[in-house]
Amino acid sequence: MRTILVTGACGEIGHSLLQTFAERGNNTIIAADINQLPDEQAANVSVAVRGDISNPDFIKQLEQYNFDEVYHLAALLSTSAERNPELAHQVNVNGTMALLMMSRRIGMRTGNPVIFMFPSTIAVYGLKSLTIKNVAGKLTEDEHLKPTTMYGINKLYCEQLGAYMSDRYGQLTSESDTKTIDFRALRFPGLISATTLPSGGTSDYAPEMIHAAAQGKPYSCFVRPDTRIPFMAMPDGVKALLQLAAAPSEKLTRRTYNIGAFAPSAEEIAAKVKAAFPDADIQYNPHLRRQNIVDSWCADVDDTAARMDWGWSAEYDMQRAFDEYLIPTISGVYAG
Repeated sequence: MRTILVTGACGEIGHSLLQTFAERGNNTIIAADINQLPDEQAANVSVAVRGDISNPDFIKQLEQYNFDEVYHLAALLSTSAERNPELAHQVNVNGTMALLMMSRRIGMRTGNPVIFMFPSTIAVYGLKSLTIKNVAGKLTEDEHLKPTTMYGINKLYCEQLGAYMSDRYGQLTSESDTKTIDFRALRFPGLISATTLPSGGTSDYAPEMIHAAAQGKPYSCFVRPDTRIPFMAMPDGVKALLQLAAAPSEKLTRRTYNIGAFAPSAEEIAAKVKAAFPDADIQYNPHLRRQNIVDSWCADVDDTAARMDWGWSAEYDMQRAFDEYLIPTISGVYAG
């Protein structure tokens, strides 16, 4: 039985992760979010706490628990971070540092390293032009790391911060041989959930299309038809988090891993939506700023390292994601 902290528990990943933990049972789950956890989610956890991870007093409140694992999902996402970069830095960077230091103190107290799971993003990539993006194809973890957004900058910095805290912090002191944190990051593509509403993220044009069509509403897509980035169904995202957390540390060759599933164009997504909803009205009205952001992200990712080190493989390709998960689940929500 392990004690597990999930920050950002009210978010899209948090919602699905808490449900999975509840189905598995046998763990003490502490759910933290700046918002009140809905009753249906609160029923899936041992303790629900409300607070700001960038507030030192809230970190002290959390530190009373001897966590074995931390799933740090709390973040100010891409569109919101662009509107308020100072707040984004406070939440995404300072909040992450505070949790890493808390985990370090817990690791020193218990003598066991805390597994620190961190969801990163393809926003850490920054390709200078659409031509370069099209030529580059699938990117490895170490290519084109020049993010153009505050969110991407924050996430890339925290990837490196987590590696430093795990592998190098304390090397000039007697603590250097004491392993206190085991940081592991996943670079997620655009995640599509069938059970939560899109929250206005830069990659949310895919789920927004489905939700609009299921409601019989027209949709104006904010990117061009030829826009291409990688996507993943939420069940695979949760699976990847749990699979990497369970992987033996000696098998891991890096701190941050790409994971991929499918990489359609916006037009290919629209075709799948129209096949399910023949009356769907999908138009294209690219938003210049958001289009430029998506164009700077990779067309697809090379996830060879994850496949080799801990056996990663997505269960949902594009056809299965739409036909078995997204379309029937979202349709059922509005039909009900």
